[in-house]
Amino acid sequence: MELRQLRYFVTVAEEANFTRAAARLHLAQPGLSAQIRQLERELGQPLLDRTSRSVTLTPVGEAVLPMARAALEQVERITHTVDEFTGLLRGHVRVGLIAGAALEEVDIAQVLADFHRDHPQIGISLTEDTSVAMHAAVRRGDLDIGVLSISGDLDPGIGTETVYDSPIVAAVAAGAEGFGERITLGELCAHPLICLPRGAGLRGLLENACADAGLIPDVAFEAAAPPLLIRLAAHGLGVAIIPRITADEAAGLGVRTLEIDPELRGRLVLAWNTERPLSPAAKVLLGQLRIALARWKNPAPGQDRAANTTRREPSRTA
Repeated sequence: MELRQLRYFVTVAEEANFTRAAARLHLAQPGLSAQIRQLERELGQPLLDRTSRSVTLTPVGEAVLPMARAALEQVERITHTVDEFTGLLRGHVRVGLIAGAALEEVDIAQVLADFHRDHPQIGISLTEDTSVAMHAAVRRGDLDIGVLSISGDLDPGIGTETVYDSPIVAAVAAGAEGFGERITLGELCAHPLICLPRGAGLRGLLENACADAGLIPDVAFEAAAPPLLIRLAAHGLGVAIIPRITADEAAGLGVRTLEIDPELRGRLVLAWNTERPLSPAAKVLLGQLRIALARWKNPAPGQDRAANTTRREPSRTA
């Protein structure tokens, strides 16, 4: 029995599908199937039931799965302990970002560049996805660190640190008539809305608030990042739901913003799994991201936040 076979078995069990498991492991499906069959021959019992379209665990597989996970976690802890004792940093760090997060107040791209310069032997994987998908990936252990927006509480096993907390506002074309300075959820739902796609934290925030009020939002246009939402609103295609921007920023983009009643707030957070041991490399990168966040929140005397960051863009809570 080999550790990699246990890892393959755990992944297939989690995905309930050989094709998805092979893609996640970056393996060819026939090779993955062969390794699982070899493990079953060594144990003398089938672990997976392949008779249905969805792969399920046999009773033996259900009994073995928690022990396989525990064995893999113990091996990770042993490796991490040795690495920390020797001061060695190696391996790979997997980071996930919402669209546009590398342009946020905390310059994540600069932090990654500094980390790569200081530790060139460590690989970095960087992906963009929706907040819902990245939350699941952090929970599974497929991502070490996520930068995502949230519309509610995360799982207890996910640690977070807030990067940005912003009111959510509505944006309409600068010349749009029939709007005051505020708009209720009921009034919003009477207009075609322009919003981020499902799976984005901001979209979840809107849908949850509407559901609580017994309302159904009419989302006519979707886009992956707030800047495009604003451009669509500027052309009079509907009311965009975006993080708050200043009046000057709004005027320069051809829109004006309305406060939403009741207030909605979106949060952008660093997220990591507290129930799985982070590798030494991931711990160092997480620490550098938190230091960058602390510097932005508490700039040195005589230094404003802008000096620590890139140009502010309305893309904080995708």
